[in-house]
Amino acid sequence: MKKYILPSVTIVCLLVGFLIGNAISNKANAQRFYIQNGQLFSQPDSKIDQLLLLMQRLYVDELDLDSITEEAVRDVVSKLDPHSAYIPKEDLEMVNSELSASFSGIGVQFNIQNDTVNIVAVIPGGPSEHVGLLAGDKIIEVDDSVFVGNRINNERVMHTLRGEKGTKVKLGVVRYGTPETLYYTVTRGDIPVHSIDAKFIWDSEHGGKVGFVRVNKFGQNTYDEFISALGVLRGQGATSFIIDLRENSGGFMDQAIKMANEFLDAGDMIVYSEGRSYPRFEAKANGTGRFRDVPLIVLIDNFSASASEIFAGAMQDNDRATIIGRRSFGKGLVQQQMPFSDGSAIRLTVARYYTPSGRCIQKPYSMGKQEDYEKDIIDRYEHGEFFSADSIHYSDTTLYYTKQGRVVRGGGGIMPDIFVGRDTSLYTAYFNRVANRAYTYQFAYQYTDKHRKQLEQFKNWRSLESYLNQANWLPEFVAYCKDKGVEPDEKQIAISKPLIQRLINAYIVRNILGDDGFFPLFERDDEISQKAIQYLTK
Repeated sequence: MKKYILPSVTIVCLLVGFLIGNAISNKANAQRFYIQNGQLFSQPDSKIDQLLLLMQRLYVDELDLDSITEEAVRDVVSKLDPHSAYIPKEDLEMVNSELSASFSGIGVQFNIQNDTVNIVAVIPGGPSEHVGLLAGDKIIEVDDSVFVGNRINNERVMHTLRGEKGTKVKLGVVRYGTPETLYYTVTRGDIPVHSIDAKFIWDSEHGGKVGFVRVNKFGQNTYDEFISALGVLRGQGATSFIIDLRENSGGFMDQAIKMANEFLDAGDMIVYSEGRSYPRFEAKANGTGRFRDVPLIVLIDNFSASASEIFAGAMQDNDRATIIGRRSFGKGLVQQQMPFSDGSAIRLTVARYYTPSGRCIQKPYSMGKQEDYEKDIIDRYEHGEFFSADSIHYSDTTLYYTKQGRVVRGGGGIMPDIFVGRDTSLYTAYFNRVANRAYTYQFAYQYTDKHRKQLEQFKNWRSLESYLNQANWLPEFVAYCKDKGVEPDEKQIAISKPLIQRLINAYIVRNILGDDGFFPLFERDDEISQKAIQYLTK
């Protein structure tokens, strides 16, 4: 009998388990399904899905539920932190291309003046150069349709000129000195997205060469571009380096980690991150860096954020570099991008990152208060933080310590080791008016367009600047601004003349020689760059 008892008990237990499970399942299913007009419908789990289903089935009028859903998603995400974001399908490609290695387009840099698209530069080797488009050309037609007027904006131009690789676009352009409209058919191709604005050598007063590298973002290829730039400058004799991260709003964390690894010793912490459902992640240097012993300066300002702060924080906490400039933005949140089935996506904050000393440099925020968060930079300016380190308010009173025991502060950005306030001694009401209305930029473009053949004879920024200093274009600029409604003030113009001259000369140089000419000229007189050079040459 015993040999039959155990199997029988097992079978009974299985039957009981099946009946209980079936009852629970039927109860659950009863909650997830309902009958309407004799038809069986599934009952969504979430209240939002239930609401949308009820509206779809029962609302008195026809509804555009796709549009309602879009608005609902936007509203829900807006209740989160300031860096979580919903990206509609139509915007996703453009948003992703900002950090990608390349995108497909015609290969020009442009600006919009007087409701017209002006080609500022043609990318070497790109589709537009192949067909003969030139800097200074004005695009007035696209695919036989007029493309000028007050409806022209940056988003529309990019949407029109970019497109699938291999597709064609017909452009009608006006060229200075040519009376008729010229037509070109451009086949779109891959256009590289560069992260390095400029790399050049500064010869210091006390001997030695300083390599200067400006990084504008942390995209897919940033590390490769960065290490190549350092190698080139070292080959030209650089014995110390300045890494400029000002106005760099961040990007991919892994690129900042790879860059930091080049300067740190094995085992040095670079960054760590963790969140409620995000396991702790630590990044440490592996000791293979090729620039672990070179003197290093990192420049930051109020608009350096995210990956820029990871790099600067790693250098500061490991006592590897001197940080010079102004307090950084304060973005210490990690976003993960996840797609929706309709082609849209959400960038959801999943963790916070911390510098090696334990600082979370995320500045304070209130959930759903995006406008207040964005206004923080203005509040900092009005409070005097751009001008004096004594005006800085720290939300975190905890003291953190670097590898060598120096005190550093958290709770809102990276505070530089050497603070450099904005120098406003050359600023006047006249300069503010002409600069804020972009008349300096616009005049520089028009001057370049008028004198392009003469200016193109100069092949380096020093000779071109020397020529421009003798050209005496200032009276022409004052007259240009007067025509725009800004009355001249001789006293204020005299005060601001060095600043006006520096800006317009640099813009003209950029129009002719690109960023490789612009940045050495522009940075030479910049107060933060000057402080960095002085510090390195001591």
